[in-house]
Amino acid sequence: MTVEAITAPAPYSRLAERFRPLFEEIAAGAPERETERILLHNQVRQLADAGFTALRVPAEYGGGGVSAPHFFRLLIELAAAESNLAQALRSHIAFVEDRLYANDGEWLRRVAEGAVLGNAWTETGPVPVGGVNTTITRNGDGYLVNGTKYYTTGSLYAGWIQTGARTDDGVDVIAIVRRDAAGVDVVDDWDGFGQRLTASGTTVFRDVAVPGTDVITETEHPPYDTGVYQLIHVATLAGIARAAVRDVAAEVRGRTRTFSNGNGTRPSADIQVQQVVGEVSALAFASEAAALRVAELLQEAYEAHLVLPQEDADVAAVAVEFASSQAQIVVTEQVQRAAAKLFDALGASSTRRGLQLDRHWRNARTISSHNPVIYKSRIVGDWEINGTVPTFVWRAGDAPVPQSTATA
Repeated sequence: MTVEAITAPAPYSRLAERFRPLFEEIAAGAPERETERILLHNQVRQLADAGFTALRVPAEYGGGGVSAPHFFRLLIELAAAESNLAQALRSHIAFVEDRLYANDGEWLRRVAEGAVLGNAWTETGPVPVGGVNTTITRNGDGYLVNGTKYYTTGSLYAGWIQTGARTDDGVDVIAIVRRDAAGVDVVDDWDGFGQRLTASGTTVFRDVAVPGTDVITETEHPPYDTGVYQLIHVATLAGIARAAVRDVAAEVRGRTRTFSNGNGTRPSADIQVQQVVGEVSALAFASEAAALRVAELLQEAYEAHLVLPQEDADVAAVAVEFASSQAQIVVTEQVQRAAAKLFDALGASSTRRGLQLDRHWRNARTISSHNPVIYKSRIVGDWEINGTVPTFVWRAGDAPVPQSTATA
């Protein structure tokens, strides 16, 4: 083996080197964007132009052709730079995995050419669990979509919006709607205390025309689809933890003031401060390791779908779903702890609004409120004990009103 072969950078290193200058630029502006609420239109476009949004698209369709572990490792780096971006691209990332599973060359090529997709899944107003108020009706060779959605994360930045709709005969479909189509109104009314720049507000569709070629049936999703969506959240959380390590270490490194009851002449030499930073670092490491393990299982499930019998492919898909839940259970607690603990290494000046160090906890807490973790521990425990495989698709809505059993 030659010296050149030994010292050549690993494929991931070459991939990361390509994007790290852009990530560093994005990270440098994050506190100001948070303070001034500057939306992420430019950053999303920069990522698309750089090819980030097409990394999972096979090279034959014009994409990067990278593996799931490499992509999610890079997504963690992006989330460390700006967690709002990682979440804003969540539906786009999941859509690419969908179309990769379906080998949909048409949409994979569009993504490779720079198409970015948002989402409009969640119904507003009274709707039963699993209900869909958004309608899609025939209109000549195409369709018309009508409805109002909330939590439409990333759609303000996207060129296309995926929305769930129901036909007249009760079939659930996905309509892929142009963001600039007549009748589409994306409203920036997200007011959560965290992930403030994800544009997760309201989208309204009023007689929006959609060609039949841009309507997908729900059966075309991969069986590990919800696991992918959860993995993106876990990777984003891991990125937040990495950002917490970066910021607390930098703050400690630059400080000269110390306390009379401290353990060093400078905070950077204080063994208790070092211990806190070390604990935050370990929490970040464990969170990233959990996310990347799920990404490995995702790659295995995709490859199983290509070459193995359906029964074996189904087993691989279930592994992704449960691993994403296991990771969520652990990473949710770890990252919130890391984002809060960083302040133990710093003084009161670290709470200054301009630093925006509190955004790490606020963002982690907000992401952790999705797909409630309280249900995941029970689901995983039931699986481990009884082998129970639940319905993985997450749906929310009004609970049914129990019928009174009282007699007259």
